[in-house]
Amino acid sequence: MIRDDIKAALITAMKARDERRTAAIRMIQAAVKNKDIEQRTAAKPIEDDVLVADVLTKMAKQRRESIEMYVAGNRPELADAERAELAVIEEFMPQRMSPAEAQDAVRSLVAELGAEGPKDMGRVMAAVKDRFAGQIDMSQASAMVKQALNP
Repeated sequence: MIRDDIKAALITAMKARDERRTAAIRMIQAAVKNKDIEQRTAAKPIEDDVLVADVLTKMAKQRRESIEMYVAGNRPELADAERAELAVIEEFMPQRMSPAEAQDAVRSLVAELGAEGPKDMGRVMAAVKDRFAGQIDMSQASAMVKQALNP
């Protein structure tokens, strides 16, 4: 499980006295804990690895946006700090599928669900998010689902 990997990495970073890495891993744990608390009141609980992958994906996206803003604002030291955090976050993210693999996965999921047209877009996207969270970029998945549903 991803949570176990995060805990083990925190212990290793603390023993190595790597303050930046320790801080980044603690930040990841805090975000996951916040999502856990949020899920307590959710109508439909999310599977644990999907929840953690979703949190990591959002954190990575935030870091990439921050890096772009810091580079544009001529703040290289802040951009470097964000890059270091992003590197730690990406260590724990599930392996990304190649575009061809993602396309195949989406097509097989559409066939499995029996989706036939644009009206099934929401159902297919929900299934993609449940099964492939963190492995497929959801904006690209949306385009792939549209393509698969439109003859």
